[in-house]
Parts: sequence; structure tokens; C-alpha cells
Amino acid sequence: MSPQNPIPASQDPVQQVLACFDAYDRVRRAHDSLLPTNRVSPREEQRAFDDLRKAIERLRVAR
Repeated sequence: MSPQNPIPASQDPVQQVLACFDAYDRVRRAHDSLLPTNRVSPREEQRAFDDLRKAIERLRVAR
């Protein structure tokens, strides 16, 4: 999932964390890209990290 498309709250918390981690990983790789069209802004990177952190918190609460 992209940072702009939050994961539905009804989704399994483990799947939420995995999807957010994948999105954050893609953003981090794009951050280091040599191609200007693939780069992301610091705001997009922060949003992906925040989404990951929230998904981890939901997982902790659910368990």
C-alpha cells in the first residue's frame, strides 16, 4: 500500500504491519534512487514511517 492509501482497520494487524513495512521499504528505496522521477519527498517518507508505527501499535493492542 502506498502511504497515501491507509490500510483498512478491519485488516488483520499482522497484515497491516507487513503491508506498511513493504510501503516504507519502497519509499526508502525511492528516497535513494538516482532517477528523479522515482524520488519521494521527506513528507512522503515520514508518512510511510508514521503509518508503519501506527500499524505496530495496533498490533500491540490487538495481541
